[in-house]
Amino acid sequence: MSKSIMQDKKECYICGSRMDLERHHVISGTANRKLSEKYGLWVYLCHRCHTGDGGAQYEKELNLRLKRDAQEAFENTYEGLSFRAIFGKSYL
Repeated sequence: MSKSIMQDKKECYICGSRMDLERHHVISGTANRKLSEKYGLWVYLCHRCHTGDGGAQYEKELNLRLKRDAQEAFENTYEGLSFRAIFGKSYL
């Protein structure tokens, strides 16, 4: 399990709750989930913010916000690597 480059605290990335936390791989899909794990592009989300009404799994705008945050974290952490080359897309 890799360390997240997006957050240091074990709390929901969205609401700050420390209850019912689940790992959310920000860049999803079978191949991309492995890359998210490799590069630390995951956050803790409480169950409500992960899969509840308006949660990241179903809310397009929230999902896009997390992807943008992930790309910014990647580019600040992995200078010299291309997010677009690795993930095939830019969210910024």
